[in-house]
Amino acid sequence: MPAYLIVDVDLRDSTAYEAYKSRVPALIARHGGEYLVRGGEHEVLEGEWRPHRLVLFRFPDRAAIGAFMADPDYAPLKALRQRIASTDAVAVDGIG
Repeated sequence: MPAYLIVDVDLRDSTAYEAYKSRVPALIARHGGEYLVRGGEHEVLEGEWRPHRLVLFRFPDRAAIGAFMADPDYAPLKALRQRIASTDAVAVDGIG
């Protein structure tokens, strides 16, 4: 069953984020993931959530999301992201 990774990124250093953005797609693809949304305009239709920069990925399953997040090659990029941004991330199962 597909799974989705929903990420809200609040950038503190957009220049450093460009280095992150250029290196992450290969790791996403390595784990069968693909970008569905990568930034872009959004509109809050209801509620109090005020996302900053939204990113949405589709993966084959939640195990693939876990494998991506635990990939040793991702560790330095994750550390970079954590230094330059605040991030909220949610994994959710899709409809099979």
